Amino acid sequence: MNTKSIIWKIFNWLNKYIAAPRMVMGYTNPGGVYLPTTRISNTTCIVNPKNLILGDNIFIGHYNFIEASNQISIGEGCQITNYISILSHSSHISIRLYGKHYISQKEHIGYVRGAVKIGAYSFIGPHVTIMPGTSIGKGSIISAYSFVKGTFPDFAIIGGNPAQIIGDTRDMDRQYLDETPSLQDFYNEWTKV
Repeated sequence: MNTKSIIWKIFNWLNKYIAAPRMVMGYTNPGGVYLPTTRISNTTCIVNPKNLILGDNIFIGHYNFIEASNQISIGEGCQITNYISILSHSSHISIRLYGKHYISQKEHIGYVRGAVKIGAYSFIGPHVTIMPGTSIGKGSIISAYSFVKGTFPDFAIIGGNPAQIIGDTRDMDRQYLDETPSLQDFYNEWTKV
């Protein structure tokens, strides 16, 4: 076997087992509790994981950025798709105000901090940005490419830049529940909490 062949085999192995996106089953939260059905991609970057509070049965897909310095809470059963940023701080205002003096200053006017809460069984579409201080109610859907900032109620369909409420997931769910009444007890189990 020649050198090029060996290098190629090593490259393929690294790409398949190390670099390639894959889902990792199970997560241990900062309190030491193991969440067996939570799945997080190996390509998701989590900054300050000690401040990330997750429920179980969560799916966090590929190429996401979760910055939890000021706490992020993601409720049970949430689905976070791909290429999403969830931020608990932002310097985008203060960096413009201070320019090249930003690094040399200790306190920054315009620096935004705030916890983020995503309610249980919510769905976040691809390419969404969730800003500091945002609260999303349970059972919500955020459509792709939305810029989300503020407080949104339970069961909101959220979309746009800036994001706003464009519907209610209960209206969408009603069709499925009417067609399959046996699902109503499952649905009531988490919606009534």
